[in-house]
Amino acid sequence: MKHVYERSDLSVTASFPLSTLDCSPRHPSGLLTWKNVDHERVVRDVTVRLPMASTAAEACRWTVTALARYVPATISVLLQAHDRLRCIAATGAWQVFSTVAPKSGIVGRVYAGGEGATVDDVTTDPDYLPLRPDVTAEVCVPVRDPAGRVIGVLDLQWSGPVELAPWRETAERLAERLGARIAALGGPPAESRSEKLLRHATAMTSAPTDWDLMAAALTAAREVSTLSTAVLVLAGRHGPRVGAPTTVPTEWESRIRAALADAPAAQLDRLVARAHRYGAAYTLGEVGCPPTEEHLALARAGVRTLVSVPVGPPDDGGVLLVADERLLRPDPTTVNLMELLAGQAWAALERLRTLAQLREQASLDPLTGLRHTGTFGRRIAAAAPGRTALLAIDVDGFKTVNDTYGHQAGDRLLVGLARALEAALRHGDELYRTGGDEFVAVIEVAHPDEAVRIAERLTEAARRTGRTISVGVALPHPGEAADRTLHRADQALYAAKHRGRDRVHLSTG
Repeated sequence: MKHVYERSDLSVTASFPLSTLDCSPRHPSGLLTWKNVDHERVVRDVTVRLPMASTAAEACRWTVTALARYVPATISVLLQAHDRLRCIAATGAWQVFSTVAPKSGIVGRVYAGGEGATVDDVTTDPDYLPLRPDVTAEVCVPVRDPAGRVIGVLDLQWSGPVELAPWRETAERLAERLGARIAALGGPPAESRSEKLLRHATAMTSAPTDWDLMAAALTAAREVSTLSTAVLVLAGRHGPRVGAPTTVPTEWESRIRAALADAPAAQLDRLVARAHRYGAAYTLGEVGCPPTEEHLALARAGVRTLVSVPVGPPDDGGVLLVADERLLRPDPTTVNLMELLAGQAWAALERLRTLAQLREQASLDPLTGLRHTGTFGRRIAAAAPGRTALLAIDVDGFKTVNDTYGHQAGDRLLVGLARALEAALRHGDELYRTGGDEFVAVIEVAHPDEAVRIAERLTEAARRTGRTISVGVALPHPGEAADRTLHRADQALYAAKHRGRDRVHLSTG
């Protein structure tokens, strides 16, 4: 017969024997207490249709729907999908978590540990994921395949009084039957291509370097498209270039890369220009259709199926080539996913470039363009005893320039002097601005006399700009702290100024 049970937020019509209901007065909360449930009948009725399920998702939906006829609970089945738990079926909740990290929440804890959980009061469990504000108790059990491997969880949450022990046992029995049916149907549902793209997009967004980003993008292109090879051709200062492989390439991929690398630059230009002018393109996998001139090198290398997608803007981007040596038939959906992937990859690359520029700007003096104190501290901390010399430099009479001609004249003086000092240093030597008119050069030398000669070369360079500098030289002693070496260089600088300026003084301390 038909009967209606009521809950504070839901009214459901269900068919069940009246013997399963406790018709005693309602609980003060307004919910039925639901005692004396025939759990054997629950198990029988829930599992009777499982053999007829044609997919794992269908088996999960039937289990949840049938179980909901007997228990006023929020019910869900979550199965593994790559590195997450994905909700396959649910009922009794206004909102569900579509995916859950493998160790998040009570469901994640049960999945990761393989042990069921009975929680009498969810407010005391720090792992509880709040689905509804009125939930009080939860039972969660693992769903296993016949080999005992955990493939998901069956979760029940209540908003009123309930005897949890019998429901825990019933849930475990149902989970066993559900797991067996899912395994017989081939296991949990595979990730859709859009779900794969979403997972890879997250990896690209969090990539710390260009290399990691390219690796994530090419892996995503292969996995989402199901084609065997992906190659990026990006613009460069000297024309388009083929991105380096991010994994050990197969023999066939090596042939493709070699063909692109050997192709004339003009042909690669046309390949990129074609993609940006006309948009994404794909082959139909049909024989007897000759390739366009831009794709001849790929065809000669054995490409029979190709998706070509523009990446970034025409003047600074490139093209993503996803290929296979088999004659396949990509569809527009595949191409659309590759376009989304290319857009996400370019956005992530732009983010990395912006961050690199910001880091570079943060490490440079905005006036002179020299490195400043932040990077200087790290550099002198790595100074090699007896090999690294610190040259403390001060502009003679700089205050007079500022006071007489103004700060703009002083700034022009510092910029010109910085360029002159940089030009006088050797390749590999580093010049830092550490104060208003104070600089430090860090150089590698074989002996102290070499450091003095370079310091004298700096004073000569300064004179050619019409100014003079004083230089103090110090080499680190074994075991000496870097700031102590710098202090000795500063003392040598003051000694040079005391002796008349426009000179070099070597610290002997």
